[in-house]
Amino acid sequence: MWTVIKSVLAAFFGVQKEQQRREDFEQGRPGAFIVTGLVMAAFLVGILAFVAILVSR
Repeated sequence: MWTVIKSVLAAFFGVQKEQQRREDFEQGRPGAFIVTGLVMAAFLVGILAFVAILVSR
C-alpha cells in the first residue's frame, strides 16, 4: 500500500518518473490508485478549507 501512496503523491506533484508510471500501470490495481487519489484529494481540500477558515478570522 505504501508504494501506491508514494506513486499517487508523486503524480499529484508531477514528479513521477516514467519508469515508475509504467510499473504502476502494468502491475498496480486501478482501484487502489483511484481510492488513494480520492482520499488524498479530499484530505488536501480539507486542509485548504481549514487554512482558509483560520486566515479569514
